[in-house]
Amino acid sequence: MRKKHRSTETRYRKDSEVLFSSPKNFNRRDFLKFSTAGVAALVAKGLLPPTTFLPVRVNQAEASPGTAQSFRFAYISDSHLYEKDINDRFVRSLLRAVDDVNNLDPQPDFVLYGGDLAQLGQPMELELGAQILKNLKAPVKMMVGEHDWYLDMGAKWRELFGKPTYSWDYKGIHFVTLNSVVERDFWTKRGMTPMERMKTVAGLDNGVQSPFMVGEEQREWLRADLATYASDTPIIVFSHSPLYKLYKSWNFWTDDAEDVQAILNRFNDVVVIHGHTHQLLTNRIGNIHYHGMLSTAWPWPYAPEGMPELTIEMNRSDPFNPNDGCGDGEVRVYTDGLVDKVYNLWNRNPVTVPRAYTASWGKEGVPPKPNLASY
Repeated sequence: MRKKHRSTETRYRKDSEVLFSSPKNFNRRDFLKFSTAGVAALVAKGLLPPTTFLPVRVNQAEASPGTAQSFRFAYISDSHLYEKDINDRFVRSLLRAVDDVNNLDPQPDFVLYGGDLAQLGQPMELELGAQILKNLKAPVKMMVGEHDWYLDMGAKWRELFGKPTYSWDYKGIHFVTLNSVVERDFWTKRGMTPMERMKTVAGLDNGVQSPFMVGEEQREWLRADLATYASDTPIIVFSHSPLYKLYKSWNFWTDDAEDVQAILNRFNDVVVIHGHTHQLLTNRIGNIHYHGMLSTAWPWPYAPEGMPELTIEMNRSDPFNPNDGCGDGEVRVYTDGLVDKVYNLWNRNPVTVPRAYTASWGKEGVPPKPNLASY
C-alpha cells in the first residue's frame, strides 16, 4: 500500500511540473486540469486528500439591514508566487482561489487582486500569475504590492497590468487604486543590486528600509481625482498597505496615512480595502472603514502591540496545515458605499464583517468571536 501511495504522488508531481513549466503555455485547458473537474477526479482516485484543493463556494450571508445592496465583487490577494522549481504550493493555492471565484453563482461584477502576486518580482513569477488570473470569468482589477515592484521598480508590472494608480466609477461608487508601498531610496547609497533591494523590502522587519507611503505625487493625484466629486459620493479605495499606522516593525504601516486620510475626510463614507497583512482585520477612523484581505499563501500573526478595537481576530492557524488561515472572499457593496466583507477561510467557516458592524462602531452585527485565541 505504501509503495502504491508513493507512485501516485510521483504521478501527481510530474503533472504539476508539466503544468507549471512555462507560464506562457498556461491556458484555460491547463487551468481546468487543476480546477474543479480535474481535481475532483484526482480526489476520487485518491491522488489528493479532499481538503487539499477542492474549491469552496463562499456562503451567502444575510444582507445588512437599512440600505439596499448594489453589487458585489470578489477578491484574491497576496499569492507570493515563486518559480515552479522553488515552490509550486503557492501556485496551487492561487489556482484554488481562482476556482473559488469562478464557482460563485451569480458571478461577481469584478475581481480585485490585492497585490503581492509575486514573491521576488521576477518576470517569470509575474507572468505565471498573470496567466493564472486570465482564467477568471469576471473582469480583474489589479493592485500592486511591494513584492511585485522593487526588483525592477515596477517595469514588468506596468508591462503586464498598466499603471498602478488609477480610478473609475461604477454603479454610483467612485473607486480609487493606489500604490501605497512607495519607499524612500535606501538602496543607492548602499550600492545594492536590484535583487538585494527586493529582498530587503521583502524582509519587512530588517530596519533598513523606509516605511511605506503613498507619497506626495500620488496624494496630489488623489486630490485632483476627487476634486469634482460631491461629499456624499461613496468612495472605495484599494491600497496594499493599510492606510493607517498599525505596526511599524513589520511595515504594517503607511507613513503618510494621516495626509491621505485628510484628503478623504470630506466624504461621508469611505471604505479602504487593503492587502499585505494576510488576516481578518477591521478598523474605523472617523468616516473611513478599513477591511483587510486574506492571503492565499500564508497567514500573518497579529501585531504584538495590539489590534484596532473593531478587529474580530481569526482563529489561530494550525501550523501543520499549510492552507489554514488562508483564503479569498467577497465584498458586498451597498448604495451608501459601505460593505459587508466576507472572509472565505479555507478549512474553516466563512466570517462576515457586516456593514452594520462598522457603521455602528461595533454595537450591531457583531461577527462571531474565535474559539481559539490568536497567538
